[in-house]
Amino acid sequence: MKGSVVIKAEGLRKVYNGLVAVDGVSFEVPEGEIFGMVGPNGAGKTSTIECIEGLRRPDDGRAEVLGLDPTRHGHDLRPRMGVQLQTSALPERIKVWEALDLYAGFYGRPREWEPLLEQLGIADKRDAFYSKLSGGQKQRLFIALALVNDPEVVFLDELTTGLDPQARHAMWDLVREIRDRGKTVFLTTHFMEEAERLCDRVAIMDHGRIVALDSPENLVRTLGGEMRVVFSADGWFDEQRLAALRTVTRVERAGDQVTVHGATDGLIVDVVNALSASGFRFRDLRTEQPNLEDVFLALTGRGMRE
Repeated sequence: MKGSVVIKAEGLRKVYNGLVAVDGVSFEVPEGEIFGMVGPNGAGKTSTIECIEGLRRPDDGRAEVLGLDPTRHGHDLRPRMGVQLQTSALPERIKVWEALDLYAGFYGRPREWEPLLEQLGIADKRDAFYSKLSGGQKQRLFIALALVNDPEVVFLDELTTGLDPQARHAMWDLVREIRDRGKTVFLTTHFMEEAERLCDRVAIMDHGRIVALDSPENLVRTLGGEMRVVFSADGWFDEQRLAALRTVTRVERAGDQVTVHGATDGLIVDVVNALSASGFRFRDLRTEQPNLEDVFLALTGRGMRE
């Protein structure tokens, strides 16, 4: 643990019309950590984060942020928190600078918001109306609004949804900078690469429950030494020739792409030798290491995007 506990959840439960969205969730987030909650759409991530932010009242259990109950002490907490919601909106005719100036006026000691526009790549949209912004630009504006009060703890719900790869990487740099300034970041995402790149620890959610919680490295390590060899097969291909190899655990094929799973030691050599000896034509051969998506699949038995 890096410092004092900033966020605490104990047995959180939230039910909507008989559907259990959050089912007994408990965890702690220390000061100065980037904590990620990952899982597919509908796993309960947003309901959990909204209970912790004080936007929803849990049906059971309790949440605590900076030592305060978010549902009872929201007035005291709001100046100390930054919140970027999964879905937000502003008046269509408000300009970017007007929105930031307005939000800055809500707080006693806001940060300078002009540098935020530069960091988020929307400085050229300073005088643009909200209605004229693209989806990605709106997302970046809402992140700027979440940071304008220089919060101690920042909640980011689906941070990079709708952003192009360049903007996504810039956003990751910003989140790291927030952490490096001693802030605590709680983010939800269904992008596994995002969680692996950013998070000190990750909670994997499925059907409203946390099914694993650890650092990305430790979670991936739980899979053992399995790796993948991926290639494209040209023409006829007998999958059983590879499945019979001693280092291979299974072979999958989708169209012309073949994925061979197996033990780290000797897998590549065995696969390449078998392909060459059999005369199979192949291209674009590469190796892949296990990642968080593999961890999720191993824990839940289904892919992230189902």
